[in-house]
Amino acid sequence: MKKKIVLAYSGGLDTSVLVRILSADYGYDVIACHVDVGEAKDPEQLRARALKAGAVALEVASAREEFARDFCLPALSANALYEGVYPLSAALSRPLIAKHLVAAARKHGAVAVAHGATGKGNDQVRFDLAVKGLAPDLAIVAPQRERNISRDEAIAYAQQHGIEIPATRKSPFSVDENLWGRSIEGGVLEDPAAAPPEEAFAWTKSWRDAPAEPRLLSIRFDGGVPVEVDEQGGTVAELIARAGAIAGEHGVGRIDLVEDRVVGIKSREVYECPAATALIAAHRDLERFTTLAMTLRVKAFLDQRFAELIYEGFWFSPLRGALQAFNAESEKSVTGTVTVQLFKGSLQVVGRTSPYGLYNHGLATYGREDRFDHRAAEGFIQLVGLQLGEWGRRAGKPA
Repeated sequence: MKKKIVLAYSGGLDTSVLVRILSADYGYDVIACHVDVGEAKDPEQLRARALKAGAVALEVASAREEFARDFCLPALSANALYEGVYPLSAALSRPLIAKHLVAAARKHGAVAVAHGATGKGNDQVRFDLAVKGLAPDLAIVAPQRERNISRDEAIAYAQQHGIEIPATRKSPFSVDENLWGRSIEGGVLEDPAAAPPEEAFAWTKSWRDAPAEPRLLSIRFDGGVPVEVDEQGGTVAELIARAGAIAGEHGVGRIDLVEDRVVGIKSREVYECPAATALIAAHRDLERFTTLAMTLRVKAFLDQRFAELIYEGFWFSPLRGALQAFNAESEKSVTGTVTVQLFKGSLQVVGRTSPYGLYNHGLATYGREDRFDHRAAEGFIQLVGLQLGEWGRRAGKPA
């Protein structure tokens, strides 16, 4: 009897080819596992494609709400942007996919899990570390890492063996989608000097085609969690989708980044993240409005570390849990509504309200309502500058 292996199955070129390779060359019975994190693929079409490629079964996990609640929300609380730019859409989905791979392996009695990540990509690290953290007894098989199958070779292999694939040489883009964003790789995008062609984008309009008038979008939060988008409620996944549709219509969310991969190389990456871009901008602004400066300074450092942990594959680590616990405490006052203006690819926060807002008009105004004690400032400066004055005196420097 053949041993069983569970393959992370997207239904795309690489994983469709890997179903046959794992069966024919590695000798496994392959259980394909597709985790729906918002890409809206047809389960029956996926099943037919996986079985035709040689899988003995297909497991489909409907995980949109789980992804939104347990992964996107913690990232939103951390304003998580890798290198200050990338909202970690693909990186966030990998630990969740790994979780369901392990569950499928337990269900079917598999001895191993497999993925289609390459030997120089980030996903190999994320999948491997997640599986090690959840089920260290399972073997991890990565044929793409072992064989380095080029895209052209994969297409030729699929055509040779009658494997249905969605990509061709005329359409070379490799796309990964979920609720939080869309990653586009391949083709001309591998040249960092070349502008991304318009056909690479699907969720965002170009600034030329975006509406000619600005659009105001309100986002209401309760304890850091979005509860209304455009004055409409819904589940977390529904709110993310609504924010993405509105922001994308106005060309917001395109990202072109030369980023530092985990393995040490620089890579040109193109993303569409309209929902994440709008929600993080609104959340960060409300956080500044309702949170003490001393907390914000510490949180800014921790948020950066949180983003790095996700990018580097350490979701299932005690540090990630500790940082998330810190954010849960600091988010308690992040309640209110933020208004953003969307126009021709730009996003600008133009207003915010909150019952916990720390802005005090009587202290901030320069008008007649000013209640700030200006004379107290002299004593404050005297004390805060005392150490500097002593340093200058000892060093013999003029005041």
